[in-house]
Amino acid sequence: MPRARVSPEVELEYEVTGPEDGPPVLLIMGVGAQLIHWPDPFVDLLAARGLRVIRFDNRDAGLSTQLEHLGVPRLRWLVVRALLGMPVTSPYRLDDMAGDAVGLLEHLGLPAAHVVGISMGGMIAQTLALGRPDRVLSLTSLMSTPGGRYVGQYGAVRALLSRQAPRTRDEAIECGVLLGRAISGPGYPVDEDLLRALAARSYDRCHAPRGFARQMAAILSAPPRTSALGRLRAPTLVVHGEADPLVPVEAGRATARAIPGARLVVVPGLGHCLPEGAFPLLVDAMADHVHAVHERAARAA
Repeated sequence: MPRARVSPEVELEYEVTGPEDGPPVLLIMGVGAQLIHWPDPFVDLLAARGLRVIRFDNRDAGLSTQLEHLGVPRLRWLVVRALLGMPVTSPYRLDDMAGDAVGLLEHLGLPAAHVVGISMGGMIAQTLALGRPDRVLSLTSLMSTPGGRYVGQYGAVRALLSRQAPRTRDEAIECGVLLGRAISGPGYPVDEDLLRALAARSYDRCHAPRGFARQMAAILSAPPRTSALGRLRAPTLVVHGEADPLVPVEAGRATARAIPGARLVVVPGLGHCLPEGAFPLLVDAMADHVHAVHERAARAA
């Protein structure tokens, strides 16, 4: 896969799928996850709808730059500080990660894109839309949050952090399966073979637990965006699983309330994941949103 130098210290691994003349859609993944966590069949369905799909590894994930020189945050302590409403410091901010996305668009020669973010990626997408509205043709916030008291279920976060880090490939794969079960929803059966295969592929591609800690610190240190989102003018789609155990559905509702004109889609039985059974609904919602915005812009030109 190609790489893009997006800043003096960061290179991003990326992949482009779909027609070159299609509306560009930039997919931003969640904490600790890699571009392969956007399932290949999901990306192919978006491309089949005529979209030019760009997915990439965030800094500190996958094959993009690992910022090891920044050290490893004490996450449990940072969670406690966040719970108490105390300031949280981090090696970098969500704004820096949004800047990486802008750098990737510049590398690809794209003045702007339809930006889609899931979980932490939704936080980055919101931050990008606020800081560089000229770069965002439309926004889709998936299973994400405006921050503040809607940052997520701290109990679930603490449970994830309390687990002993896997020491072997086999342990990492089993941990991936356990996590997949924990964040799935009752409306979509868990395919453990797919979970196991993805966990193995992810481990073999890049196992970077220290990068996860730095990304998580960036989430915990981010200020609430609810008030700022009120000035957002990008056409916005908010999608959330009604059964999300990690970022509760109220976070999606709060995101939609905060953004003028945002459309909210709540999916019954969906957790904090992208199960194959939900692909048609999710792809239709995203592609219809992008094409509607694209067509309005073409008529106005």
